Amino acid sequence: MYQIGTAVEVIGNALIAAAIAQILKVLYFLIIHKKINFKIFTTTGGMPSSHSAGVIALSMTVGYNEGMNSIPFAIALGYAFVVMYDAAGIRRSAGKIAATMNRVMEEFYAHRPSAAGEKLKELLGHTPLEVFMGAVVGIVISYIIHFCILQ
Repeated sequence: MYQIGTAVEVIGNALIAAAIAQILKVLYFLIIHKKINFKIFTTTGGMPSSHSAGVIALSMTVGYNEGMNSIPFAIALGYAFVVMYDAAGIRRSAGKIAATMNRVMEEFYAHRPSAAGEKLKELLGHTPLEVFMGAVVGIVISYIIHFCILQ
Protein backbone atom coordinates (compact mmCIF):
# COMPACT_ATOMS: atom_id res chain seq x y z
CA MET A 1 0.00 0.00 0.00
CA TYR A 2 2.72 2.53 0.99
CA GLN A 3 5.78 3.04 -1.18
CA ILE A 4 9.12 4.40 -0.05
CA GLY A 5 8.98 7.02 -2.83
CA THR A 6 5.67 8.27 -1.49
CA ALA A 7 7.08 8.72 2.02
CA VAL A 8 10.08 10.58 0.61
CA GLU A 9 7.76 12.81 -1.41
CA VAL A 10 5.60 13.60 1.64
CA ILE A 11 8.55 14.52 3.86
CA GLY A 12 10.38 16.24 1.00
CA ASN A 13 7.41 18.43 0.11
CA ALA A 14 6.97 19.44 3.75
CA LEU A 15 10.64 20.39 4.11
CA ILE A 16 10.76 22.22 0.78
CA ALA A 17 7.59 24.20 1.57
CA ALA A 18 8.94 25.17 5.00
CA ALA A 19 12.28 26.22 3.48
CA ILE A 20 10.57 28.30 0.80
CA ALA A 21 8.43 29.97 3.48
CA GLN A 22 11.61 30.86 5.40
CA ILE A 23 13.08 32.40 2.23
CA LEU A 24 9.84 34.32 1.68
CA LYS A 25 10.11 35.66 5.26
CA VAL A 26 13.48 37.22 4.44
CA LEU A 27 12.11 38.70 1.21
CA TYR A 28 9.01 40.03 2.99
CA PHE A 29 11.20 41.63 5.68
CA LEU A 30 13.37 43.18 2.96
CA ILE A 31 10.33 44.68 1.22
CA ILE A 32 8.76 46.02 4.43
CA HIS A 33 11.90 47.26 6.24
CA LYS A 34 14.16 48.01 3.24
CA LYS A 35 17.01 46.02 4.81
CA ILE A 36 18.07 42.39 4.79
CA ASN A 37 18.10 40.30 7.96
CA PHE A 38 19.49 36.79 7.56
CA LYS A 39 18.64 35.95 11.20
CA ILE A 40 15.06 35.49 10.02
CA PHE A 41 16.13 32.23 8.33
CA THR A 42 16.49 30.63 11.75
CA THR A 43 13.69 32.25 13.75
CA THR A 44 10.07 31.42 14.42
CA GLY A 45 7.23 33.85 13.76
CA GLY A 46 6.80 36.21 10.86
CA MET A 47 5.18 36.20 7.42
CA PRO A 48 4.46 33.54 6.17
CA SER A 49 4.39 30.76 8.74
CA SER A 50 6.87 28.07 7.74
CA HIS A 51 5.28 25.65 10.22
CA SER A 52 1.93 26.07 8.44
CA ALA A 53 3.57 25.72 5.03
CA GLY A 54 5.28 22.51 6.07
CA VAL A 55 2.34 20.76 7.72
CA ILE A 56 -0.11 21.73 4.98
CA ALA A 57 2.32 20.58 2.26
CA LEU A 58 2.67 17.31 4.16
CA SER A 59 -1.12 16.93 4.47
CA MET A 60 -1.84 17.81 0.86
CA THR A 61 0.82 15.41 -0.44
CA VAL A 62 -0.71 12.62 1.66
CA GLY A 63 -4.08 13.57 0.14
CA TYR A 64 -2.69 13.54 -3.42
CA ASN A 65 -1.20 10.08 -2.88
CA GLU A 66 -3.79 8.39 -0.67
CA GLY A 67 -6.93 10.29 -1.64
CA MET A 68 -8.62 13.24 -0.02
CA ASN A 69 -11.18 10.89 1.52
CA SER A 70 -8.56 8.65 3.17
CA ILE A 71 -7.84 8.15 6.85
CA PRO A 72 -4.12 9.05 6.45
CA PHE A 73 -5.15 12.40 4.91
CA ALA A 74 -7.60 13.05 7.76
CA ILE A 75 -4.88 12.32 10.33
CA ALA A 76 -2.35 14.54 8.55
CA LEU A 77 -4.86 17.37 8.23
CA GLY A 78 -5.81 17.08 11.90
CA TYR A 79 -2.12 17.32 12.79
CA ALA A 80 -1.79 20.41 10.56
CA PHE A 81 -4.73 22.12 12.26
CA VAL A 82 -3.20 21.53 15.71
CA VAL A 83 0.14 22.99 14.60
CA MET A 84 -1.51 26.03 12.98
CA TYR A 85 -3.77 26.63 15.97
CA ASP A 86 -0.74 26.48 18.25
CA ALA A 87 1.17 28.96 16.05
CA ALA A 88 -1.65 31.52 16.00
CA GLY A 89 -2.87 30.93 19.53
CA ILE A 90 -0.57 29.68 22.22
CA ARG A 91 2.79 30.70 20.72
CA ARG A 92 1.44 34.13 19.74
CA SER A 93 0.16 34.67 23.30
CA ALA A 94 3.53 33.62 24.70
CA GLY A 95 5.18 36.23 22.46
CA LYS A 96 2.85 38.93 23.76
CA ILE A 97 3.63 37.93 27.35
CA ALA A 98 7.36 38.07 26.58
CA ALA A 99 6.98 41.59 25.13
CA THR A 100 5.13 42.73 28.26
CA MET A 101 7.74 41.17 30.53
CA ASN A 102 10.54 42.88 28.58
CA ARG A 103 8.83 46.28 29.05
CA VAL A 104 8.30 45.63 32.76
CA MET A 105 11.96 44.65 33.21
CA GLU A 106 13.14 47.75 31.31
CA GLU A 107 11.04 50.01 33.51
CA PHE A 108 11.93 48.23 36.74
CA TYR A 109 15.66 48.30 35.98
CA ALA A 110 15.72 51.70 34.25
CA HIS A 111 18.39 52.91 36.67
CA ARG A 112 20.60 49.85 35.95
CA PRO A 113 19.73 48.23 32.57
CA SER A 114 22.44 45.57 32.81
CA ALA A 115 20.68 44.08 35.86
CA ALA A 116 17.56 43.35 33.78
CA GLY A 117 19.28 40.42 32.11
CA GLU A 118 18.69 39.02 28.68
CA LYS A 119 15.51 40.01 26.85
CA LEU A 120 12.91 37.33 26.21
CA LYS A 121 12.23 36.39 22.60
CA GLU A 122 9.03 38.14 21.52
CA LEU A 123 8.47 36.87 17.98
CA LEU A 124 7.25 33.35 18.73
CA GLY A 125 3.89 32.92 17.06
CA HIS A 126 1.92 34.18 14.11
CA THR A 127 -1.08 36.29 13.29
CA PRO A 128 -3.94 34.43 11.62
CA LEU A 129 -2.94 36.04 8.30
CA GLU A 130 0.63 34.73 8.62
CA VAL A 131 -0.71 31.23 9.34
CA PHE A 132 -3.12 31.45 6.39
CA MET A 133 -0.36 32.63 4.02
CA GLY A 134 1.87 29.79 5.20
CA ALA A 135 -0.93 27.35 4.42
CA VAL A 136 -1.27 28.87 0.92
CA VAL A 137 2.48 28.43 0.38
CA GLY A 138 2.19 24.80 1.48
CA ILE A 139 -0.70 24.10 -0.88
CA VAL A 140 0.99 25.76 -3.85
CA ILE A 141 4.39 24.13 -3.31
CA SER A 142 2.97 20.65 -2.75
CA TYR A 143 0.78 20.99 -5.86
CA ILE A 144 3.65 22.17 -8.04
CA ILE A 145 6.00 19.42 -6.89
CA HIS A 146 3.43 16.63 -7.05
CA PHE A 147 1.63 17.48 -10.29
CA CYS A 148 4.18 19.52 -12.28
CA ILE A 149 7.59 18.18 -11.31
CA LEU A 150 7.04 14.53 -10.29
CA GLN A 151 4.32 13.62 -12.82
